[in-house]
Amino acid sequence: MEQQERALIMIASRLLTYPDDNFSTLAEDIKECMEENISLAGLREELDMALKPIFHYSLPELQKLYVTTFDLKANQGLYLTAHELGDSNKRGAALIKLQKVINKAGFERVDDELADYMPMLFEFLAAAPDNQENKRLVRRLAVAIHRIMGHLPASNPYYNVLAILMAYIFPEPTKAEIEKLEFEREEADLEELPYPIMYN
Repeated sequence: MEQQERALIMIASRLLTYPDDNFSTLAEDIKECMEENISLAGLREELDMALKPIFHYSLPELQKLYVTTFDLKANQGLYLTAHELGDSNKRGAALIKLQKVINKAGFERVDDELADYMPMLFEFLAAAPDNQENKRLVRRLAVAIHRIMGHLPASNPYYNVLAILMAYIFPEPTKAEIEKLEFEREEADLEELPYPIMYN
C-alpha cells in the first residue's frame, strides 16, 4: 500500500471503532491526517462528505447508531470470520490463524477485541508489510465489506465510509469469492425444539 492508502485505512479504522470519549478530538485528528497524507483532492472531498453526517451526531446518538448498525445485525457485524464462517465451529481455528498472522508480523493486540475485528485489521494493514499473507487478508476483508454493504442502507452514515474503502483500498470481490463465502458460512440454528424440556 502507498502512504495515502495506509492513511485512508487508518482513518476508516478510527471511524468504524465504537465511538468513545475521544470522539470529540477525532474530527481534528482525522483532518490533520488527511492534510499530511492524502494528496488526492477527490479523495479528500469524498472523505469530507462522508465525515460530515457522522460528526453531526452527539456522542450518545452516535453510540446508539453504531450499536444498531454493527452490533445488533449479524450480517452487518464487523467480525471477519463471522461473515466467512457464521456459527461454524471452524471459526475458533480461523481466529487462531489470524492471530498468528498478526504476531508473525510483529504486532500484538492491546484490547479485548477478537483477532478478526475489522477496524483492528484495518489498523494492522496500515502498518504491516505488503506480503502475500496480508494481500490475502485484503481480499478476505473485501468480500466481508461487500457483504455488509449489501445489507446496510445507503442512507446510513457509515455506508459511505465503507464505499470509500471499496473504491480506494479493497478490490471488487469476484463472483467465486462471494459464492465461497456464502457456501462456507454456517447459520445459527434458531429452530424451536419439537417439545419442551421438562425438569423434575
